[in-house]
Amino acid sequence: MMREHHMLANMTPDKSVIEDVVGRLTAPTSYQAFASRKLTDAPMPSIEALSEVMKRLKAVLFPGYYGDSEVTPDTLAYHTGAHLDIVFRRLADQIKRGFCFTCMGENKACTGCEEQAMEKATAFLQSLPAIRDALILDVQAAYEGDPAAKSPGETIFSYPSVAALIHQRVAHSLHVLGVDIIPRIITEMAHAVTGIDIHPGATIGNGLFIDHGTGVVIGETTIIGNNVRLYQGVTLGAKSFPKDEHGNPVKGLPRHPIVEDDVVIYSGATVLGRITVGKGAVIGANVWVTSDVEPGARVLQARSLKE
Repeated sequence: MMREHHMLANMTPDKSVIEDVVGRLTAPTSYQAFASRKLTDAPMPSIEALSEVMKRLKAVLFPGYYGDSEVTPDTLAYHTGAHLDIVFRRLADQIKRGFCFTCMGENKACTGCEEQAMEKATAFLQSLPAIRDALILDVQAAYEGDPAAKSPGETIFSYPSVAALIHQRVAHSLHVLGVDIIPRIITEMAHAVTGIDIHPGATIGNGLFIDHGTGVVIGETTIIGNNVRLYQGVTLGAKSFPKDEHGNPVKGLPRHPIVEDDVVIYSGATVLGRITVGKGAVIGANVWVTSDVEPGARVLQARSLKE
C-alpha cells in the first residue's frame, strides 16, 4: 500500500496541459451557453443543501423511519423543533437563491428576494401538517394495494412510491407558493433514486399508489383524483406542444391528462393530452390512449384472432 501511494504521488500531470485545459474551460465562450449569471453575483441553489433539507423534512414527517431511529414520544417535540429550525433557515436561503437565479436568467433586477423567501418558507412550514396527512393516505394505499406488504411501516421504509410522493408533495407545496426552480430540483432527487418522474406541478389527490414504479412519468399539468393506482411504466404525458409566433413552445398550458377517482392504469400504458379518464375506469397494460375515457370503462388491447 505504501509503495502504491508513493508511485501515485510521483504521477504528476504536465503543468502546461493543466494550464491549457483550465484556460479553455474558463474562457467565457466555453460557459456562456449554460451560464445564467455572472460568477461574482449571488450564489446558485445547492443540491447538497436541498438534500439536507429533504433528509430533515423526512425525519419530521415520519420520525423514527428517517433520521434518529431512537426518537420517542418524550423527545419528539425537541426532535421536530430542532429539525424545523434548521429546515427554515436552509430552505429560506435556497428559495432566495432560486429567485435570484431566475431573475438573473431573465436579465431582471433581483429585488425583494430575501423577504419573499422568508414569507414562502414560513408558509411552507405551515403546510407540513397537511402534507403529512396526505402522505399517510398514500402509505395506507400502498399497504392496502400490495398483498406483499406486511405493514404500513414497511412501505415507508422501502417502497419507491412513498419516497417519490414525499418529494413530490413537498415540491408541489413549494410550487403552489410560487417558488422558482427549487421544487423541480427536489422532485428530480427522487426521480434519480426511484425511477419515478413526477413534476412538482402535478396535482395529486389522496391515496395514490404507484406499484413497483420504475419508469412512471407524470407531467406538469396532470390532475390525479383520489384512490388512483398506477403500475410501472405508465406515462401521463402531453400529446403536442403548441408554439408561439417565434416557434418557441408555449409554457404553462394544460396539456396532460385528468385522471378521476378510483382509476387503475396498468403497466406500460400511455395516456396523452388534456383528456379525462373517468371515475372508476381501468386502462389495460401497454395501451395508447389519446381521447376521453368514460367513467367505469375498460380500455384493453384487442386480442389477436390467432389466440
